[in-house]
Amino acid sequence: MSQALQLVLRLVVASLLGAAIGYEREVRAKGAGVRTHVLVALGSALFMVISIYGFEGAARFDAARVAAGVVSGIGFLGGGIIIKSGKNHITGLTTAAGLWVTAAVGLSLGCGKYELGILCTILAIVSLEAMHFYTFKVGEKYHTAVFRATSHQPLADAAKALGKRAEDISITKQGDVYKMEVNLRVRKKESTLDILPRLESLPGVELESLE
Repeated sequence: MSQALQLVLRLVVASLLGAAIGYEREVRAKGAGVRTHVLVALGSALFMVISIYGFEGAARFDAARVAAGVVSGIGFLGGGIIIKSGKNHITGLTTAAGLWVTAAVGLSLGCGKYELGILCTILAIVSLEAMHFYTFKVGEKYHTAVFRATSHQPLADAAKALGKRAEDISITKQGDVYKMEVNLRVRKKESTLDILPRLESLPGVELESLE
C-alpha cells in the first residue's frame, strides 16, 4: 500500500472511531455528539500526520510538539461543554473527558498506531456504558429547583417540607415576586418525572424550573 493510501486510511479509521464514541454520547443526549467527536478525531489525526510527514525536511523536526499542542488545546473545547447550574450541579464533565480521549484516539491513528486507537475506543465505550448503568442506579445526584411565590413565608414552608434533601437554599425578591433556588439531593434511580409531582404539590408556591 502506498504511503498516500496509508495516510488516507488513518484519517478514515480515526473518523469512524470518533463517530463510535460520539454515537454513545448522542444516544445519552449529551452536548457533543457524533459530528463533534468525528471532527475532533479527524482533526487530531490530521495534525499528527502533518506533524510527522509535513516537516521531515525541517532543520528542527519534532513531531511531538504538535501532539502536545493538541493535548493542551482540546481542553478549551472540553471546557466549553462543562456547565454549572445551581451551586452543586455540574454537567458535561464526562463528555469533555470523552472529547479528550477522542483526541488521543485521533493522534494514535495519525501516527499509525491502529491497535492502540481501536483498543482505546473500545475501552472508552465500554467504560461509558458500564458506568452509565452503574451510576444511574447507585448513589445520589442533585437537581436545581426554582420556586416562586407572592410572599416569603410559603417559600420558607416549602423549604422546611423538603427536609434534609434540600441544600443551599437561597430566597430572593424580584419586584413583587419572591423566588427560592434550592439544590435537591435525590437518589440516582429517581427520574425527574418521579420527583416532579411532589414538588408541584407544595402548597402556596409555584415550581418555575427544575434542572
